[in-house]
Amino acid sequence: MGSLCRARPRPRSRPLSTHLHSAVRRPWPIVERRALPATLHGELPETHGQRLACICAPLKSAVVIGSAQAADDFDAGRLKTAGVDLVRRRSGGGAVLVSPGAQVWIDVFVPSGDELADKDVGNSFYWLGELFAAALKSVLGLPQGVLDVHRGAPLSTPWSKVLCFAGLGAGEVSVSGRKVVGMSQRRQRSGSWIHSMAILEANDLAELISGPPRRRAEARSVLEASGLRGCGELAGPLAEELLSLLP
Repeated sequence: MGSLCRARPRPRSRPLSTHLHSAVRRPWPIVERRALPATLHGELPETHGQRLACICAPLKSAVVIGSAQAADDFDAGRLKTAGVDLVRRRSGGGAVLVSPGAQVWIDVFVPSGDELADKDVGNSFYWLGELFAAALKSVLGLPQGVLDVHRGAPLSTPWSKVLCFAGLGAGEVSVSGRKVVGMSQRRQRSGSWIHSMAILEANDLAELISGPPRRRAEARSVLEASGLRGCGELAGPLAEELLSLLP
């Protein structure tokens, strides 16, 4: 999978930061949020009932667990030694490890009644999954047929309640069978927040799992079959391409 990252995106005339703040030309307001993971999940921006896209850049590493996930899935001592925070998000699913420059993390708000809103929770992820697939194809120069946007019932594994990238849900994107983009959603009366993330670098999430060594070895084996490797330098171009495709 690392070989996919040797492809280089086409040259851009503007840096990512300029592109992110040129939202006046877009139907989507776009903000770039740089903060600690706890702030990124705990202090969602005001939407005023309109579409909003947020590119999130964590300033520190953190294990982010789902809204109903047990905190003791992860070892407090190992987290402290590694200097990694434990943060709970407001949407469901399993845990991810976020770190500076290791992923493309985008949160989007879709207001109730919007043409992108769908009463079926599963169907409501598809449009964003398709955008991620198109952006990955463009930036990585992928051949036809290696990308898949999952549709239908979730594919669960014994680890999927603990680790987000151990299962496959609606709209999530795989590259050559490796899950690369994970998603979760939180619905409220005014609309829905969809949290999405493309993993671009290997990480040590498995080493932070609680329990005996064999449990961490199992988690390591699961995570080695997901995400990209050595693609962190493409985070900016991938985010820019994704934003350019927003409908």
